[in-house]
Amino acid sequence: MPMTRRLLALGLATSLGACVAPPIPTQRVDARNDRTPVGLGLDSRDFEQAAQAMVRDMLANDRMQPRPDGQPRVMAISRITNDTTLRINTNELLQTIRRELSNSGRIVTTTAVGLDGPSDPLAAQARQLRQSGEFNQRTVAERGQMVAPDLSLSGQIVQRTTRVDGGMQRIDYSFQLTLTNIRTGIAVWEGQEIVSRVGDARAVSW
Repeated sequence: MPMTRRLLALGLATSLGACVAPPIPTQRVDARNDRTPVGLGLDSRDFEQAAQAMVRDMLANDRMQPRPDGQPRVMAISRITNDTTLRINTNELLQTIRRELSNSGRIVTTTAVGLDGPSDPLAAQARQLRQSGEFNQRTVAERGQMVAPDLSLSGQIVQRTTRVDGGMQRIDYSFQLTLTNIRTGIAVWEGQEIVSRVGDARAVSW
């Protein structure tokens, strides 16, 4: 390469390197105490706070009493619909709800029954060991040990977008849940928690 071209190439590389900003260092964040803005979407803090608020309201309902034998009520998970523009994993909401209810000692969740099948298939598959001579049958779960649910949790996450003054938009995410008595089909509790965001109308939530 001629000397002139070599000097031009070196000068161009140097000038381009000078224009590139140094990378922002990655930092660890404590999700429990972090208050960093997250834009127009939802984050784990929103799911956590919405779930905890709805569980408190649910447990404050007089109908959420233990079974007559004193054992906790048993809840199964039905359909939770995502009616937003976001790609939401509803398990993020359900995990907190299940944990908070279990810690209350009043409602527990079955993982052996669900609208889309059991969340833990092993509970049912382990029963197949009754047919195997390789296992001590006294250690295999007996028939009639599973507890059927008497409550079903269903709901949806709904998004509403509204234009506001100053070229801004407001997005309301509504968490709506219903708890149904499976034996009677009657809704024994309904709850709603709203998370709102306000931002540039040109911005997108996803």
